[in-house]
Amino acid sequence: MPFRIIAADHTGITVSNLERSLAFWRDVLGFELSHRAHQTGELAEEITGVPGAEISLAVLKAPGHKIELLEYLTPRDRKRIDVRPCDVGSVHVAFTVENLDEILNTIAASGWRTAGKPQTLRSGPNAGKRVIYVRDPDGTTIEFMQPRDSKNDVGIAELS
Repeated sequence: MPFRIIAADHTGITVSNLERSLAFWRDVLGFELSHRAHQTGELAEEITGVPGAEISLAVLKAPGHKIELLEYLTPRDRKRIDVRPCDVGSVHVAFTVENLDEILNTIAASGWRTAGKPQTLRSGPNAGKRVIYVRDPDGTTIEFMQPRDSKNDVGIAELS
């Protein structure tokens, strides 16, 4: 019998400092902490394929999706890379929001910043949505999308 994916469960993001990332995702973006865990030994190695893996993690909930933040405590030789959205291997997660300007104001008031400027898509299946990329403390890209409404008369983009 062929396999079948039945649902998306969560998006996992490797972070350099779990507490700093929690402060952003929970305290700034408003995700709710579901639980924390610590994985080590054979279990962590077998799941991740990383010899000697020790992971401290936190799972956060938002409507319709969960974010799993993972801080690898070992191995010690892990790398910190600065991936841009155009680099192969870059991934982003997108969230639909009611008020893009309000979330951008909240992010700015917290000392974080956007990666670009909000734009309104003018073609494709997302035409009329306002979108923006934001970076979390480690540079992971988060996209916010506001559905078409009366506030959608700012900048125009060709993205779809």
